[in-house]
Amino acid sequence: MSKSGSLLLGTAPIDEGNPTPRYMQLANHLRTLINAGSLKSGEALPSERAIVAATNLSRVTIRKALELLVQEGLLQQRHGSGTYVSGGERIQQSLSMLTGFSQDMVSLGHVPRHRWLERGYARASSDEAMALGLAPGESVLRLHRLRLADDLPLAVELAVVPASLLGSIEEVGESLYASLRAAGACPEKALQRMRACALPAFEAGLLDAREGDTALFIERISRLASGRAVEFTRSYYRGDRYDFVAELTLDHAD
Repeated sequence: MSKSGSLLLGTAPIDEGNPTPRYMQLANHLRTLINAGSLKSGEALPSERAIVAATNLSRVTIRKALELLVQEGLLQQRHGSGTYVSGGERIQQSLSMLTGFSQDMVSLGHVPRHRWLERGYARASSDEAMALGLAPGESVLRLHRLRLADDLPLAVELAVVPASLLGSIEEVGESLYASLRAAGACPEKALQRMRACALPAFEAGLLDAREGDTALFIERISRLASGRAVEFTRSYYRGDRYDFVAELTLDHAD
């Protein structure tokens, strides 16, 4: 049996005389082990079947306990693999500067990686044409990819840029902003909107998450100093691993 299995199953996490619901008792027990460092980042928990056999709890009770800790960010569930203790460090991005994903990861000491989902020319949709100030059906370069820090999947990103800005698809490498800078079209300002959302099935599968998990949906329109729009990006970020940080100052006029 693994170390995590011995710690979890070799104890009696449920007190029958305790009025606290059983799933909360199990969640409290697991939380204590994680916070104490007895269960380390990345360790796998025993299977549901093994927990059922060791505790006589129902699968429904066990799943409620695990789901509670997933919501707290202490556990993560990977499709077809199992339940694991979450990694310790959360990724933080400042909202005070316009930077790209690759630059953010390098500044935080991570290696940015990506996996292409789509990279090609297409006709702009009505939403894309409106966001970029293009004529309906004008050609755009659509860049759809999974973004990773080291080997951890963090975001699914769809970036759309006017095809006229870049001479070739091959000019786009790890960093879109580096490619735009080389083409003399690096944005200098952007409007970014964020909202909480439930992960769709497709993005959840790519991010080692579950459909319906809480995520951040981010929409960004970036512009040159002249005001011309050069990038329209929509992204889903894992809510359990990513924080956006803003420094605020007091308005002394009030």
